Amino acid sequence: MMNVRWWCLCLLLMRGGFVDASAQDERIRLPSPTTRGTVSVEEVLSRRGSVRTYTQDSLTMEEVSQLVWAAQGVTRIGLGRTAPSAGATYPLDIYVVANRVEALKPGVYRYLPEKHCLVLEKPGRFGKVLRGASLGQEMVEQAAVNIVVTAVTTRTTGRYGDRGRRYVHMEVGHVGQNVYLQAEAMGLGTVAVGAFRDDEVKTLLGVNGDVLYIMPVGHPK
Repeated sequence: MMNVRWWCLCLLLMRGGFVDASAQDERIRLPSPTTRGTVSVEEVLSRRGSVRTYTQDSLTMEEVSQLVWAAQGVTRIGLGRTAPSAGATYPLDIYVVANRVEALKPGVYRYLPEKHCLVLEKPGRFGKVLRGASLGQEMVEQAAVNIVVTAVTTRTTGRYGDRGRRYVHMEVGHVGQNVYLQAEAMGLGTVAVGAFRDDEVKTLLGVNGDVLYIMPVGHPK
């Protein structure tokens, strides 16, 4: 029985990529996301824009929770997330490079949608490293957090062949807009960054998949 439980736990943690066993003790449960806002979709759409300068204020755990849920949160048990996915193949993974978050030590975290928690992958302050990998773009280091979206493309191409690559790129667009709108609804700012050195970001995150987006998030300056 213990072996069965152990393998179930391993499969859950490893879904979407490898997680080192030592990271299992570093799971941080996030506050439950809210599904009722105080502004309309129309208002948020009209205000949405790219923000590239931020204050040095920290984000709260509630804000981080809401952002990662908007990106890839589970909306219905067993099926459905906040962003549509071709054939529910879910090729995307969400990483949080935390610079300044209340009650969360700086580091690289991976989001587990099914458990709505973060797994600490690498402790430390990596804002400067990520800025360097992003061709020196200042807002990457200045932001309270950076949401990094990666893809294991084979999850989708395994079902749809080469056309699955197009579906993966469509999906990251859905996720990016979700993060934009959620940030705006909370009075935060973000911008989608596509200019970076892939290999350097992969090394920082410890992933083999494709890096598609870096989205710094903070309080607008």
